[in-house]
Amino acid sequence: MTEAVALLDEEGIDRLTMRRLAERLGTGSTTLYWHVKTKDDVLDLALDTVFGQARIPGALSGDWRADVTALVGEWRAAMLRHPWSATLLGRPLMGPNVLERTEFLHAALVRAGLAGPELIAAAYGLANYVIGSTMMQTAWQGRDEAAARRAADDHLQQRRDRYPTLAEHGHVSGNDWDATFAHGLTYLLDGIATRLSAAHPEQ
Repeated sequence: MTEAVALLDEEGIDRLTMRRLAERLGTGSTTLYWHVKTKDDVLDLALDTVFGQARIPGALSGDWRADVTALVGEWRAAMLRHPWSATLLGRPLMGPNVLERTEFLHAALVRAGLAGPELIAAAYGLANYVIGSTMMQTAWQGRDEAAARRAADDHLQQRRDRYPTLAEHGHVSGNDWDATFAHGLTYLLDGIATRLSAAHPEQ
């Protein structure tokens, strides 16, 4: 899947075809179809390959926040290296690399004391935060980012009567992607911790 990932990095999802991938591999389309049946199969395997680049911290440390933070940081970094990957995450993800990392995330949250619907909600909330923030960052960085940020600020300032809070506090030009992601993750983890403390006040 290395060549498929490289082709996607260079040209994007829309340009990926079985024929183009076969040409890149120096083989015929018929030979390629022996290994994968459809473009969707290629995308699933390529996405799982990207997930495999997110290093798992290792054994659970006993500090669930540290374990979750390390995993989602690796996941975000892998997706930012391959911006097309975030747009595919609405697909069912059953590859071994995806499942191994999802297992680690769930195990860390179980170790924290979550179970049942609360566990699922926490895991989904964290996953959706990583996906959404990565999609937003890659969308902004896919253009002249500095100019787009200035234009957004100017747009809000010109309409400050209608959007006073955004004009005052929503300065796109001052956003640092890494810091904003870290702060948002802290808020999510704080919320989970608060729920855990309420459910288990004796701990």
